[in-house]
Amino acid sequence: MSFGANGPGEVSLGAADRAAAVAAVREWLRSGDGREDALIATLAESALGLCEQFIGQVTVAREMVATLPAMRGWQRIGATPVRAITGVTGLPAEGAAFALANDAYAIDLDADGGGWVLVRDPGIAGRVQVTLVAGLADGWDGLPAPVAQGAARLAAHWFNARDAAEPAPMAVTALWRPYRRMRMGGAPCSNG
Repeated sequence: MSFGANGPGEVSLGAADRAAAVAAVREWLRSGDGREDALIATLAESALGLCEQFIGQVTVAREMVATLPAMRGWQRIGATPVRAITGVTGLPAEGAAFALANDAYAIDLDADGGGWVLVRDPGIAGRVQVTLVAGLADGWDGLPAPVAQGAARLAAHWFNARDAAEPAPMAVTALWRPYRRMRMGGAPCSNG
């Protein structure tokens, strides 16, 4: 499965969330100086991206596009937690993408935040693009405290260790571990 722009691990915060993330990182840095806010915001986005890769979940809600094979049978979308599936488009080997008829596919969201797509009739499509919205929270301020704290702490560490090759604080992964989801045999499971 592949994702389009801003898929899992590719965090790009809006202005309000960037400001909140910068403020959180500055608290760790004990700095009110705003001269390096752009760098701090970039580090915070990178830390959230790394968090997403570690926990196996999308942190801040955003629209994504997943590309799946147009095969019959239910397929789980890799991003989680899925809030909504807003469209399914057919992708032929040659030619333009086309909207699949409503009766050509089915969608489902499970209680664990999994998004599922069933392609009943792909027509000439060899793949489908699924447009969805996924994320734990609407923005930085809605993130679970340990997720936000771990990201802020990691961004502050990177800021302070720019010229050194110091490993990240182990506390970061300890904060994120309760939110970690792993897949075993294709089925998601929580790691607590």
